[in-house]
Amino acid sequence: MSFAVKINGRMRTVDVDGDTPLLWVLRDVLGMQGTKFGCGQALCGACTVHMGGTAVRSCQMPIDSIGDQEITTIEAIGKSDAGKRVQDAWVNLDVPQCGYCQSGQIMSASALLAGNPNPTDAEIDEAMAGNVCRCGTYDRIRAAIHAAATTATSANGG
Repeated sequence: MSFAVKINGRMRTVDVDGDTPLLWVLRDVLGMQGTKFGCGQALCGACTVHMGGTAVRSCQMPIDSIGDQEITTIEAIGKSDAGKRVQDAWVNLDVPQCGYCQSGQIMSASALLAGNPNPTDAEIDEAMAGNVCRCGTYDRIRAAIHAAATTATSANGG
């Protein structure tokens, strides 16, 4: 079956079964390797993308459920204000250790800051709870989210 999906601002047509997870469409059909496979059960967050601006797990998102909602992946998150700030903070604070989970972490953090530009530690913990980091860089992740939020506050004169 053929599906037209807007991914990173560009319409893409894919010929796959309707129950094919978005993760495999991105990786195997479209060759976009930034979104990672972790657990396959939407428990670890490595496969996180944005659908209509909301962080979702692409490993459990069938292509036929997307409809006309735009998908944003790690490849394009730096084009958004929150995504660019998060990526910059990740680099400046040297957040990744092995790096495998980081695309999902960045996607969740970007969605958080897009909707809540100045989150508390509790709000960060809640938003990031579905993202697992086997290396344990959680303190650096939280610090980077605060740094990205501070950057936005500073830029807006706050």
